[in-house]
Amino acid sequence: MNICTAKDKENGSSIDPSTELDAGALFVLKSRGSWLHCGYHLTTSIVGSAIFSLPFAVAFLGWGFGVVCIILAALVTFYSYNLLCVVLEHRAQLGNRHLRFRDMATDILGPGWGKYFVGPLQFVICYGAVISGTLLGGQSLKICNFMAFVGNSKNSPPKNYSRVGSQENRFFDSINAISIVSTAYACGIIPEIQATIAPPVKGKMFKGLCICYTVAVTTFFSVAISGYWAFGNQAKGTVLTNFMVDGKPLLPPWFLLMTNSFILLQLVAITVTYLQPTNELFEKRFANPRMDELSIRNVIPRLIFRTLSVTIGTLITAMLPFFGDIMALLGAFGCIPLDFILPMVFYNVTFKPSKQTLIFWINTLIAIVSSTLAAVGAVAS
Repeated sequence: MNICTAKDKENGSSIDPSTELDAGALFVLKSRGSWLHCGYHLTTSIVGSAIFSLPFAVAFLGWGFGVVCIILAALVTFYSYNLLCVVLEHRAQLGNRHLRFRDMATDILGPGWGKYFVGPLQFVICYGAVISGTLLGGQSLKICNFMAFVGNSKNSPPKNYSRVGSQENRFFDSINAISIVSTAYACGIIPEIQATIAPPVKGKMFKGLCICYTVAVTTFFSVAISGYWAFGNQAKGTVLTNFMVDGKPLLPPWFLLMTNSFILLQLVAITVTYLQPTNELFEKRFANPRMDELSIRNVIPRLIFRTLSVTIGTLITAMLPFFGDIMALLGAFGCIPLDFILPMVFYNVTFKPSKQTLIFWINTLIAIVSSTLAAVGAVAS
């Protein structure tokens, strides 16, 4: 069965009445973007609200292991996302261009994987990102400067860098911390972002990832190190709450105002980006692809369901006040399987590298270790 996409419509291709029109692809996943457009969306999706939980994670891991964990997560996810892009490009060359993560899983692993595993998992991650962004109020890339100010302030709390709790508790706290770091680097919408790039796609995602990781690594290390340095093992699930002690701010009011301004700006970008898979699902189900995108028939359902989606997310947010725990839970159940395990499996299944090659064993090792961490992290969370 043929499916018409935005590119076909833009090229003026004649559409057979029997052709299945995909409103989600036509109205949401438009292939018009450049590598800069790709870099923006990747940066927005990865440098998100989880960044403020990094000092909390480092507090559980300690200086040495905390820094090593952040570096390893950066290397593994950069490698993982590049593998996904390579597989997507290969499938497109074979005539199977995938616009969605669930379609990719269906083609490579079978229909059950896309419908019952990857699809729901991606929805949980994306909607969880919206909820966590609302819970936190977004994120500000200026926060490292504020924490450096607090660390040198006469009002700064006493610093204690020792790990607290019994050995068993420290073990599970460390696993939770690894899940939080995994969530910080998570991006469950790589195929959807690649789908918005104008052909030819080759090389554009790599450039976008380079931009993204330049921003991500700089900000992640700045926030994680300065936050842990400023607050030690007292760093909370979201480090912003550390700026209030007994109801009194540690920062001047104008600093807090500027922080909140950056938070609101980033919140808008994060929410819009992670709502796209949900929006695409609504468009595919409720929009009429044979009518104009801005027609009353399509605008009214779009307005109703997108408003409902944001409203439900806000209501769930009101019931989930524990930001750090949510980040750990998202990492264990969603981000590790989708970003650390499936890309390795997709590559090995698609290209079938020899068991004597290094890439086969690297992918297999990452998948096994990540699966173990996900299982233990789910229990620890």
